[in-house]
Amino acid sequence: MSLLKSPLLFCLLFVFQFASGQNDTDISSGKKFSIHSDILDEDRSFFISVPNSYHETSAKDKKYPVLILLDGYTFFKTTVGIVHFMSSKRNRNYFMPETVIVAIENVDRERDFTVTKLKTKRTNTMGGGRDFLKFIEKELIPYIDNTYRTAPVRTLVGHSLGGLLTLNSYMDKHSLFNAYLSIDPSIWWDEDKMKNKVEAIDSASFKKSLYIATANQGEAKYERNKKRHDALYALIRKRTGDQYEVKIAYFEKEDHRSVPLIALYEGLKFLNLEN
Repeated sequence: MSLLKSPLLFCLLFVFQFASGQNDTDISSGKKFSIHSDILDEDRSFFISVPNSYHETSAKDKKYPVLILLDGYTFFKTTVGIVHFMSSKRNRNYFMPETVIVAIENVDRERDFTVTKLKTKRTNTMGGGRDFLKFIEKELIPYIDNTYRTAPVRTLVGHSLGGLLTLNSYMDKHSLFNAYLSIDPSIWWDEDKMKNKVEAIDSASFKKSLYIATANQGEAKYERNKKRHDALYALIRKRTGDQYEVKIAYFEKEDHRSVPLIALYEGLKFLNLEN
């Protein structure tokens, strides 16, 4: 079929040419920045998105919560859209406050998102998670706080190995975060050590909010995923009691790749960033 004989292709070409010829102002979801980390001994890049009201005269003294997003390049635009929908006064949803989003680009996920090493035949860089968290808390967050009008209300969001790091941060009583969204975390990585951490967790961690999202990875991976998440949640709930903000949600219709979208919405609505 020739191009001109296809009504669909003709329409698509027309729309493309029409859109390309417009002079409308671009709508930007955020800007990219970079700082040097002495802790990691490398430059780290990240995206930042501020709320619509940030530059309004009426909000010149307003301070905003901060959301730190792991796997930033992958999830930045999705998260900005969800947070905007949930918090913008234009649509009056008010499920969460307007928030400054900081999305960190990856350099080495295995290194940065794990706090322990696994034995492998190949040389690996695993186990740098503690240094990565130090970078976030001692270098990145101070930079954000000094550059933007931020409130000391912070949420950490991570998926997969990023979800594992999020759980490790939750269990650290010295963490600067108030809330944690762990999306389908890879707790199989160091499951036994994770259980030991829950048993030894300091009561200060119980004052922080935690939301764990679990995906359906099929019967073959049930032991590796949902059952392990449920067992970890039961241990955490046993230690925290019902008076604290801890929740787990199973998304039966979502797999490991699709679950972040709905988990971001449901998790952020639960955490609400103002708590």
